[in-house]
Amino acid sequence: MVDTYSRIIFVHADNVGSLQFAEVRQALRGKAEMCMGKKTIMRRVVAAKAKTHPELAQILPLLRGNVGLVFTNEDLTEVRDILRANKKEAPAKAGAIAPSDVIVPAGPTPLDPGQTSFFQALSISTKIARGAIEILSDVHLITAGEKVGPSQAALLQNEYSIPAAEAAKAYLANPEAFAVA
Repeated sequence: MVDTYSRIIFVHADNVGSLQFAEVRQALRGKAEMCMGKKTIMRRVVAAKAKTHPELAQILPLLRGNVGLVFTNEDLTEVRDILRANKKEAPAKAGAIAPSDVIVPAGPTPLDPGQTSFFQALSISTKIARGAIEILSDVHLITAGEKVGPSQAALLQNEYSIPAAEAAKAYLANPEAFAVA
């Protein structure tokens, strides 16, 4: 690909599923090619190609984490716009590093009283009011830079609409940590 294309874009690809990769590849068809692989193998290939293309040596230090390479001869802003148009929210996963703080505000939830143990596991104080669980005070659920725990991830992925839904969805929507490009 290095011989065919003159430009390279790096993409961050944590928590990106195979269906999303297929959609991105389809959107790039005819304009660019995306190369994803194991970091070690990608480093070996780039190092081998750097012998004939010395300019590639400078990208070796950038191959850290879950990255991919998009090769193109097109305008970089056009390809970047295609990549950004294919960003999707991804649910928080246990063990992922939180990109931002998530605060669960106080207030009623539509959850039935049988699910209070879920909140107790997260040390969220609740009471039962009118047949539903009510959160008593704002709770700092996740701090930026910390690992997301299994219970926290479950709360953020919970299908029920709790008062913190918008804050939780803002956490999930962070493009740098949870989406392509």
